[in-house]
Amino acid sequence: MSSREGPSDGAAGPVTHRFVVRGHVQGVYFRASTKDKAIALGLVGFAQNLANGDVVVVATGELAALAILERWLHQGSPLARVTSVIREPINHQAHTGFRVL
Repeated sequence: MSSREGPSDGAAGPVTHRFVVRGHVQGVYFRASTKDKAIALGLVGFAQNLANGDVVVVATGELAALAILERWLHQGSPLARVTSVIREPINHQAHTGFRVL
C-alpha cells in the first residue's frame, strides 16, 4: 500500500478524508474559505470548529481534489496561521454540498 492509499485508494470513485487543522484558524474566515475551496474542487462535506481551537474538515471526492485541498489547508484563509494539518482517510461518507458547521 502506498502512502497515498487508505481504506479506499480512489480508483473506484470518491473517497473521504478527515483533516484536523491546528493553529490560529478560528475567527479568521477559515471555515468559509475552506467551503469556497472545496466547492471549487467539486468536494462535499463540512468544516467545523472544535472546542480546543482546531478546525476539522471532512471532505469527500476524488483523491486528486483532496490532495489539492490538503495543500490549501496548510495555508488557509489570509488571516489564518496554520501550524499543522493532520489527514486521515476514513470510511466513505455521503454528503450533499459542503457546509460550515
